[in-house]
Amino acid sequence: MMRNQRRNALNIVGAGAALVLSIAACGAWGGYRLNMTRSYPLGLWRIETLHREVAVGDIIFICPPITPAFSVALERGYIPRGLCPGGTGPLIKRVAALARQRVTIDSRVNIDGRRLDQSEVQAADSQGRALTAFAGGVVPPSHVFLHSRYSGSYDSRYFGPISAAGILGFARPVFTFGP
Repeated sequence: MMRNQRRNALNIVGAGAALVLSIAACGAWGGYRLNMTRSYPLGLWRIETLHREVAVGDIIFICPPITPAFSVALERGYIPRGLCPGGTGPLIKRVAALARQRVTIDSRVNIDGRRLDQSEVQAADSQGRALTAFAGGVVPPSHVFLHSRYSGSYDSRYFGPISAAGILGFARPVFTFGP
């Protein structure tokens, strides 16, 4: 009897996993993405079409620009490989600042003089490789400053503001695991 219950449980888990993977496989066609990074909870996310301008606090999918910082990030495994220009996958990040807002960085990020929660800047990654913090400044027009509250996230603390032209849409969790 116990063996049948275990087999049934495994079948249910296997079917659920197959369903999630099937939906994720439709990513390029259906607007779904499987997040396997530490920036946001693991699992299935959906790209929701923008119906308004992005605002501070929005969680978005964005293709990073082709820059040396993102080439290094891809090499080091900070960002996933994918179909964005430059061979990266889209990032899931929260918009922390918009054009004309001032960003200063000491041991943490400050936006317009206010400390950004959970924004400690690390001098090195988990493998001891040096990380260079963004020098700070005013976010240029048509750019966004991005942040993730999750530990170990590679975000604008290190690469600075990036062009809003890469925004694919809002990031909405569908089926996620973790905090």
